[in-house]
Amino acid sequence: MTPPVARGWVRRAVVSNGSKRGEGEWVREAHAHTHQDDETLLSSEILLVSKDRALTDEVAPTAESLEIPPATLSLEEQAEHSRSFWELHKRITDAGLYETPYLTGYGPEVARYLSLYILSAVAFVYGWYITSAFFLGLVWHQLTFTAHDLGHMGVTHNWTMDRLLGIFIADFLGGLSIGWWVDNHNIHHLVTNHPTHDPDIQHMPFFAISKNFLNNLYSSYYRRIMLLDAFAAFVLRFQHMLYYFIMSLARFNLYANSYGFLYKRAFEGKRARGGKWTFYLEVVGIVLFWTWYGSLLAHIGNWKTIIAFVLVSHMVPSPLHVQIVLSHFSRSTQDLGPTESFVHRQLRTTTDVICPDSLAFLHGGLHLQVTHHLFPRLPRHNLRKASMMVKEFATERGLTYHEFGFIGGNGQVLGVLKDVADQAAIIHMVAREEVQEAMQANHTKTN
Repeated sequence: MTPPVARGWVRRAVVSNGSKRGEGEWVREAHAHTHQDDETLLSSEILLVSKDRALTDEVAPTAESLEIPPATLSLEEQAEHSRSFWELHKRITDAGLYETPYLTGYGPEVARYLSLYILSAVAFVYGWYITSAFFLGLVWHQLTFTAHDLGHMGVTHNWTMDRLLGIFIADFLGGLSIGWWVDNHNIHHLVTNHPTHDPDIQHMPFFAISKNFLNNLYSSYYRRIMLLDAFAAFVLRFQHMLYYFIMSLARFNLYANSYGFLYKRAFEGKRARGGKWTFYLEVVGIVLFWTWYGSLLAHIGNWKTIIAFVLVSHMVPSPLHVQIVLSHFSRSTQDLGPTESFVHRQLRTTTDVICPDSLAFLHGGLHLQVTHHLFPRLPRHNLRKASMMVKEFATERGLTYHEFGFIGGNGQVLGVLKDVADQAAIIHMVAREEVQEAMQANHTKTN
């Protein structure tokens, strides 16, 4: 039941006569994290570290290499959770909650987007550039929620139509790659809060929500080591203090991830769903985005105002990033093994943010993360009704449905960040003392 990638094995394409052929060959990119020289895995948890030790003679994963210690979970109980979950899914389907409420749901959404866009345009025409940037930031903030829905095929439920609309909103209007977001976000939903595999919690060197990140873990998504180098060791010691400042600039990181993803996709052929047409359309969309956004900046003329316009328009959507991580940063990052049921893992690693219906538009439905993670393609305007059914299910199954207020949730996130920051500070102190002892010993020896 353990996929090879969990133990660091991946297939790499074999290139022959300039073209890729077959499924490729097995390559081990990383090794399971162990206690010093002990080959026993930490409980049933599989974390990966770099392959800096001597490679074994293995040329492919074997049944023995994929075995893990016995699970502490009850197989019968997890199987029952899964069976009951499918019954819940049928109840939600029968209730018609997969039907998108276009008029009552997206009608007000479109009206809100257009109103904010008109306010931004009018302010720009009158030369109120900072005001215009503020409303443009609000447009981006709100549009992101619909891009999220489209990425999950939660609007028209047709892949091609949702992807076309997603490219228009994310790439052309926002300058971000919907293809990157879907690729990244699908993995997040599959292995939520796993330090080695979930890219949504891999923010080294700026954030670490588990002490496991202090072990130079290997990211199976980014295919690189998340190094605890000198810069990371310094920043992580103050991550709880820098949290909101770094989050305010998070959109710039989304650009970097988007364009890095598209650059890699340019050499992948038709492996990604949709083939090359989605790639070319995304590139065109992003070029057009920078054309119209760049034209706005050129029209402003004054470089100080240009910098202010860029910063304001990009920082206004930052509450979105705070809200997204709020549902996961304070939750468990432990891997309980492949015997854990999907529903059990999602309830354990995800939490809701309590919010009145009147303010739900500020969260874009993402405050109901538990239900969204259980049913990712459910239209977000139906999440409230579905969440009541999920809560009943959790009570019946003896599972915990986590939820807290926005302020309390932020407090929990900051608490987690501070705990890891304290661990990073201890590591820094130990390393400094070891250096000082080594220098002192060397000085004594030379004298």
